[in-house]
Amino acid sequence: MEPPQNPGRFNGVSKDYAQAASWYRKAAEQGHTGAQFNLGNAYYKGEGVSKDYAQAVSWYRKAAEQGLAVAQYSLGNEYYRGKAVPKDYVQAASWFRKAAEQGYDRAQYDLGMLYVSGEGVPQDDAKAASWFREAAEQGHAGAQYDLGLFYESGKGVPYDLVQAKSWYRKAADQGHVKAKGILEILGRLEKLSRETKGKF
Repeated sequence: MEPPQNPGRFNGVSKDYAQAASWYRKAAEQGHTGAQFNLGNAYYKGEGVSKDYAQAVSWYRKAAEQGLAVAQYSLGNEYYRGKAVPKDYVQAASWFRKAAEQGYDRAQYDLGMLYVSGEGVPQDDAKAASWFREAAEQGHAGAQYDLGLFYESGKGVPYDLVQAKSWYRKAADQGHVKAKGILEILGRLEKLSRETKGKF
């Protein structure tokens, strides 16, 4: 659960972080959610301003409370990690859910992980699978892999090896190393099974 990056936020302008932070502050103070989030990131990374996690969280919260999904996710992340605010899994789950319900795939995946572990929410494999599916359908490789694991084990969903392989393949196509490894193992097992059947 890492803070989201925003690589295009300078839109080709020279990366003068101090100037960017100054412009973000002006817009953020007028209530612009994107600027509030970007100013939070500037404080988080120490870009153009002194690194200050408390300020980062303060600006994430302002944007999150106005409904910006990426800020809601970032605030949830801070509650999960307990770096700038006291660790609070219930708050993490609450903010992840707000972002997840807006379709933010990273929040959907991390909320699913909380349902797997039972941190901040009651442990519930079916709900975990449901959130993994939401993220997986948007192309989140980690969610695709974990949904594959769930189908392979019958955890939270009915056992279905065809579905498992389908999700593993989608994750593998995006370079997910563990998904590639599992597909390779499953392929070897299927080949061995065919060869064994051919001998009897």
